[in-house]
Amino acid sequence: MSGNSFGSIFKLTSFGESHGAAIGGIIEGCPAGLLLDFDFIQKELNRRKPGQSNLTTARKEDDTVEFLSGIFEGQTLGTPIGFIIRNKDQHSTDYTHLKEAYRPSHADFTYQQKYGLRDYRGGGRSSARETACRIVAGAIAKLFLNQRGVQIHAFVKQVGTLKLEKNFDDLDLNNTELNVVRCPDVDMAAQMISAIEAAKKSGDTLGGIIQCVALNVPVGLGEPVFDKLHAVLGHAMLSINATKGFEIGSGFNSANFKGSELNDGFVKTEDNKIATGSNNSGGVQGGISNGMPIYFNVAFKPVATIMQSQNTLDSAGNSVVLEGKGRHDPCVLPRAVPIVESMTAMVLMDFMLLARTNQL
Repeated sequence: MSGNSFGSIFKLTSFGESHGAAIGGIIEGCPAGLLLDFDFIQKELNRRKPGQSNLTTARKEDDTVEFLSGIFEGQTLGTPIGFIIRNKDQHSTDYTHLKEAYRPSHADFTYQQKYGLRDYRGGGRSSARETACRIVAGAIAKLFLNQRGVQIHAFVKQVGTLKLEKNFDDLDLNNTELNVVRCPDVDMAAQMISAIEAAKKSGDTLGGIIQCVALNVPVGLGEPVFDKLHAVLGHAMLSINATKGFEIGSGFNSANFKGSELNDGFVKTEDNKIATGSNNSGGVQGGISNGMPIYFNVAFKPVATIMQSQNTLDSAGNSVVLEGKGRHDPCVLPRAVPIVESMTAMVLMDFMLLARTNQL
């Protein structure tokens, strides 16, 4: 299996399966001398881990990261950083009924066809448990970016048909962590929580949209052809489990306007810098950051595992009925917020290191 690495200079290679002994990764390209805040890294993992509330899977994992290499006296050495996160609460017997059956909208069929066999316990490598590895790399990237004033905030913008219509600059993004659904608007958060609880009670699931905002990103990140900043951000987001869409700035809504209505004109700021009067471009023009806030939306489908009976086929082509069982999220969005932030941080750090290399 290829495709287990992400990044050019700052690169994460992850390994492990959902019900194996551990998951983990190797981070290459992190500069030497970066002081690591291990409490911060663990807190980031805690934001993603299962069992946080009644809106998430009941699986209980400490998700404690163990660093194996690349760090000395709390600082990065510039050598590969190896780490593992041990799996401690696997209920593999919950999946024995799936040994031959293909779950609707899962990777079971495609994995079987591609590799000739599959780990049916929790999806194996296709499980979202792999994203914990991304949190570790993303937390290190955040520490790098924080030293340079770059801030990343993601939040739940929509759950099902409930959509927060306010712009991000009209919200206090510091309120995102004050509720279990991670929506910075208190009233909308309450409605979203009720909707997820209702879906869970009926054995169903809900999808939605996460918006991410990156502030104080310097001008000049990204390349103008294949490695456009927004193209790599799209790659990063669409690599997250259950994602189905990515749009930056005005996104698909751009099709509803004329150029005269949508263009971002340049203006002088109060401190005599060049900026744009509007930000329909989402902070990226020509594939390169322009210094304005970068913002984009990521669409997540409803979790494919539902606690209802579903008709499907087994590996022999026989019709079977799957009975819903196991421990699963009724809505993945609250736990996906830190994953979106982590992938964003990895992309921005990678491009900052690439920009530094190009200046040598």
